[in-house]
Amino acid sequence: MASHSKESVRILVARYAEIFDGINNLVDVGGGTGSTIKIIVDSFPDLRCTVFDLPHVVDNSLNNDSISVIGGDMFDKIPPADAILLKTILHDWSDEACVQILKKCKEAIESTTNNGKVIVVDMVLDSDIDNDTKETETKLIYNLSMMSLFGGKERTKKEWHGLILGAGYSDYKIYPARMPLYSVIELYP
Repeated sequence: MASHSKESVRILVARYAEIFDGINNLVDVGGGTGSTIKIIVDSFPDLRCTVFDLPHVVDNSLNNDSISVIGGDMFDKIPPADAILLKTILHDWSDEACVQILKKCKEAIESTTNNGKVIVVDMVLDSDIDNDTKETETKLIYNLSMMSLFGGKERTKKEWHGLILGAGYSDYKIYPARMPLYSVIELYP
């Protein structure tokens, strides 16, 4: 799983580099041990980053000039930043929980800037699931896993639309998929 995650982040910074333009600081919510942030900082060394996860998960050894570590709960408060990254986080949660998380992200970016954004890296299911591709089959298997294991799910564009507007965002953009399985969604307050 960790190697899959690292490869997807390398693809993210290579194929979606423009999403990091204009960002001074980034909080990786649910950032775990910091493997995602390490790759992002290597690609964008001027970016100040924070790994935010439950206190027992974060690795304080990451603290340096570019990376800080904060333990906390995303349902309570998310540290303020220009941008918040939610990489494969929301598919673990119900729609109601996702709206709560997205509202906390919105509060965090609105407290620092008028031009903040939330960057979601997650699957976007095709609304036409009759096409016979291995990628669609894989996404549907992930969807069944998320529903049965965590009570979450992979979502269609229409379902993402409902979550984003339900959390109070004024606009969003779903980038065409440029990496296997995952899409990038930018949310604007």
